[in-house]
Amino acid sequence: MNKKKLIIGIVGVLVVAGGIWFFTGKSSKGGIRLETAKVGRSSISNTVTATGTVEPVTEVEVGTQVSGIIDKLYADYNDVVKAGQLIAEMDKVNLKAELASAQAQLASSKCEYEYQQKNYARNKVLYEKKLISDSDYETATYNYEKAKAAYEQNQASMVKVNRNLEYATITSPIDGVVINRAVEEGQTVAAGFETPTLFTIAADLTKMQVIADVDEADIGNVENGQRVSFTVDAYPNDVFEGTVTQIRLGDSESSSSASTSTSTVVTYEVVISAENPDLKLKPRLTANVTIFTLERDNVLTVPTKSLRFVPDAEMLAQLGYVVSDANMEAPTGKRMVWIKNGQELKPKLVTVGSTSGNMIEITDGLNEGEELAVDLEAASAAPTASAETERSPFMPGPPGSNKNKKSAK
Repeated sequence: MNKKKLIIGIVGVLVVAGGIWFFTGKSSKGGIRLETAKVGRSSISNTVTATGTVEPVTEVEVGTQVSGIIDKLYADYNDVVKAGQLIAEMDKVNLKAELASAQAQLASSKCEYEYQQKNYARNKVLYEKKLISDSDYETATYNYEKAKAAYEQNQASMVKVNRNLEYATITSPIDGVVINRAVEEGQTVAAGFETPTLFTIAADLTKMQVIADVDEADIGNVENGQRVSFTVDAYPNDVFEGTVTQIRLGDSESSSSASTSTSTVVTYEVVISAENPDLKLKPRLTANVTIFTLERDNVLTVPTKSLRFVPDAEMLAQLGYVVSDANMEAPTGKRMVWIKNGQELKPKLVTVGSTSGNMIEITDGLNEGEELAVDLEAASAAPTASAETERSPFMPGPPGSNKNKKSAK
């Protein structure tokens, strides 16, 4: 009796297993199934990432064109200054002495010029009356021209000396904020070969810009007016917005080009304007920049690989699908996708637009909600049951299982 029940149980298990294989194995045909996707609307975007530096929009370096000692400083870091406001004075003792010397030379040359001018006028009258020789007249003319040139030279020197004295009084050229002070009172500055910088003044810190270095492979996609978002390490939870305002073709480090070249890469400077009403963005902060080179909202999109799908009629037939117009080809300027309608796959010509990652825009040929064939992929394998918990008590165990149990005892 027990033997008969055991046989019936084994037969039942085999029937159930056969049914599972028949209904699941046939639909996937060797673990293959058809992947599909519906046409829907979404937003697509492409971005370019770069690193840049936050800088004021207008930044002026204030220097001096005369050498000397810094006598007084009237501005410091973060001071707000107005155009024409006194911010520093240099020692004027030597400059005033040069001015006095130039004034004396000018007065002397003026006297000499006036004397030679009168002498020349007298000799000219005498020469016209043939009362003096040609040599005397030429000497008077020479002395007059020489005195005139010396007088004019001293007049020009006076202009220079006066201007140098004015340069010793240093004023702010713009309204702004002092963001750098490079000198101290009593320090000597030399303006021999280049103008030494005393202060750096930023015009308006509520309007900043980011100078980003964009790789040569990405610069072709960057255009003026594109939206930009960026972060700075000082405020990691804040995202700042900006706009591309300039793509520089000249170099900030050399006067010839805007591209910075190393042995392996070429980058171009992109200027990004950014509002800074709360003054969080400070000069020289490093910015991590994302430039949105493509933004399309609420457009029809499909997976990009659906355009590469080529139906295998024989395999799809085994899965229960019918392929219509299998030999159809797309004309120039069109792409082809396969619409799934029940158990039928039918080709349809479409026009594509922008691509973003694994999605592509469809501008013509499809309607929202249509279902596309995307790919043939491997079906998920059924989870393997553990031998101890899932094995039927009526099924024989693997060889050696009884030995293992006995040895465990």
